[in-house]
Amino acid sequence: MVNASPPSLTPFDFLDEVQARTPGQSRLLMCIQCGTCGGSCPSGADMEHTPRSIFAMIRADMREEVLRSNTPWYCVSCYYCTVRCPQDVHITDIMYTLKRMAVDARLYEEPAAPDFSKVFINWVENYGRAFELGLMSQHMLRHNPFGVLKIADMGLGMVTKGRMAFTPKRIRGIQGLKAIIARAKELEAVHA
Repeated sequence: MVNASPPSLTPFDFLDEVQARTPGQSRLLMCIQCGTCGGSCPSGADMEHTPRSIFAMIRADMREEVLRSNTPWYCVSCYYCTVRCPQDVHITDIMYTLKRMAVDARLYEEPAAPDFSKVFINWVENYGRAFELGLMSQHMLRHNPFGVLKIADMGLGMVTKGRMAFTPKRIRGIQGLKAIIARAKELEAVHA
């Protein structure tokens, strides 16, 4: 009788891949599951899983579930989670990695998630920074118009307390940023 040996996969194949594809040191293994990231996230309420949950799912080799999740797509790249992480896990960089992996594997289903990224990128390309009020308003009106009512009080409070701008402001040197972005797109097209 011949025993068929299982494939040589370890339970950490997905974890290793995420770490390898994240530029620099992701420090993913340092996550202590404290929840500071999810509690800090301005988009956390719309995420299917908190970043902490996503990291546990990565460790559990739940590749498809992670890459189908809307969590990375709702990351607005504010880096608040990364700054507040007591273990210095590079959360935002990991979210970028997961977006790239989901696109490569064609595993995102909800058009709202990639659209959120496109809206965010549009604000950054035109103003040099995110405009949270415009980002959330534009996105919510397209994909969840009644959801605006849920966050209206919070948004108004942030605007009145000066925590969020009522109108977008361009950075100084926007033309320089646009030149950098144009060059990056050229290089990306060459290497695609």
